[in-house]
Amino acid sequence: MIDRDQAHSPNRLDVALGLRIRQRRKALGVSQTALADSIGLTFQQIQKYERGFNRVSFSRLVDIAHALDCRVMDLIGDLDDASIPSPLFRQDTAHLREAGAPELLAAYATAPHAMRRAILKLVSEIAKDQRARRSSEKEPATVGREAEHVSVR
Repeated sequence: MIDRDQAHSPNRLDVALGLRIRQRRKALGVSQTALADSIGLTFQQIQKYERGFNRVSFSRLVDIAHALDCRVMDLIGDLDDASIPSPLFRQDTAHLREAGAPELLAAYATAPHAMRRAILKLVSEIAKDQRARRSSEKEPATVGREAEHVSVR
């Protein structure tokens, strides 16, 4: 028999599917609003799906997968087998093999909660700057006046 708390809490599989949708969306840099707009929903509905509060119908899951440029199987994977890590999990944890990543994560986890947002913002800005530098290095050099405005750090 299911007790009252279990009846009102999200199912663990719905939460896990929602997490995979969120991970894929964030990996692509897509906002909840943009995803919602692309499939004709509100961002609040996307939030409910990502938190597992509302179940995702199969037809809606297909819409979400297409909007996130992946297959349904990429989102569902092996949710029914807790012993096998999913491809998204392996993708998300791949960065932990980088030198210093476990130490950075441990330090972040012990930082006061109020500072975590600032730490995340700082590291995100550094990464964004690095991506911009790499993409500008790949572009051909600008000729003439525009080249005078290029600064090297």
